[in-house]
Amino acid sequence: MQAFLSSSIPATSYPRSSSFLPQPPQQAPARLALPSSSSAPSRTAAAAVARRAAAAEARRPASRCVAASASSSPAVTAAATEVPGTMKAWAYDAYGDASVLKLDEAAVVPAIGEDQVLVRVVAAALNPVDAKRRAGKFQATDSPLPVGGQVKGLREGDEVYGMISEKPLEGPKQSGSLAEYTAVEEKLLARKPKGIDFAQAAGLPLAILTANEGLEKAGMAAGKSVLVLGGAGGVGSLAIQLAKQVYGASKVAATASTKKIELLKSLGADVAIDYTKENFEDLLDKYDVVFDAVGQGDKAVKVVKEGGSVVVLTGAVTPPGFRFVVTSNGSTLEKLNPYLESGKVKPLVDPQGPFPFSKVVEAFSYLETGRATGKVVISPIP
Repeated sequence: MQAFLSSSIPATSYPRSSSFLPQPPQQAPARLALPSSSSAPSRTAAAAVARRAAAAEARRPASRCVAASASSSPAVTAAATEVPGTMKAWAYDAYGDASVLKLDEAAVVPAIGEDQVLVRVVAAALNPVDAKRRAGKFQATDSPLPVGGQVKGLREGDEVYGMISEKPLEGPKQSGSLAEYTAVEEKLLARKPKGIDFAQAAGLPLAILTANEGLEKAGMAAGKSVLVLGGAGGVGSLAIQLAKQVYGASKVAATASTKKIELLKSLGADVAIDYTKENFEDLLDKYDVVFDAVGQGDKAVKVVKEGGSVVVLTGAVTPPGFRFVVTSNGSTLEKLNPYLESGKVKPLVDPQGPFPFSKVVEAFSYLETGRATGKVVISPIP
């Protein structure tokens, strides 16, 4: 069985040959860790750490899974000898509800591959896909960590964030981010945007990549209109902002419950639809793109213009609706960073959080109520 992951984490990365010390959550985002995946002071030191981790991993029960978030968390660098052999991590060895999660205070620090960096996690976000993985819905595709080339673009101490699985539904990793350390391929990471904290950064990667890729595949462009179903959620809130700020939408409409209507407007929605009072499919307006983040594809196709597109993230797909599996890409995050740093696009963290590391079970239970506003984040870690 493999670890499940939550998609987003802000962290400090370290080259494979270097190591790092934990950083207080108040400090800047994560920095790079040992290379094999990033630059490091000494290959010998890095190799020693990697060998130690590999040996420890060999002694670890194969069925043990470390819970992860698809994003990374902040970290700080230090001497390779200071990277511990064990760490605190939330793990599970059986599929099921949130009660299968157990805090392991002596989990093995993961070994890193040639194209990976060791990341000291400061915050991690939970995603619906993480709960589904923990429940066993993707056990047929769970897989071990990949190994590859050498890290070239990141340096020890860089503050980074990213979604730690390139294809979260196709070969998820055993080592997740609900732990003090995790291993991530360099190509999946980007430098953390200036001006946002670790908790905010943790909630971004999976959600913003999903929103961006969905709009892109739907042919979103300047002058087009879009309706976002579930505009107050983690992905929906970013789809509204990206459509307006990045793609130049002429009109953005979105749905939410009564108490979240003002939030939609603050995010940039021109039309805020209270789904408890109105059925969006009965309204006269039609849209070039409908972004369905809540599983109402059968209704979404009723309000799309002829020749338009319907992006469906969950639930049944009705033509011309389509579904896709988001791809983690650090270069895309880098391209979106200017919008985050300027404040044109803002991360949205659920006001119930951030949840402390000791409350991961409670955080998952809250996530699965479906009532979260924005992202459910765990911070600080541990």
